Amino acid sequence: MNKIIAIIAILFSVQGVLAAGSTPPPPTPPPPPGLPIDGSIMLLLILALGSGYYFSKKYISIKKGSL
Repeated sequence: MNKIIAIIAILFSVQGVLAAGSTPPPPTPPPPPGLPIDGSIMLLLILALGSGYYFSKKYISIKKGSL
């Protein structure tokens, strides 16, 4: 009878050790700072149109010169 009680006591103590919770996950890093995406969209649009016009004129003048 003492052996059965000892085995049951050991099983319950092992179960308590194995069921212990793990360490909590590390905290999440802070979010990145909020930067405006559309701050100077009109300036970028004007620059894109201007460079497109410049390069297309340059390409057309080179193409006409080679004929």
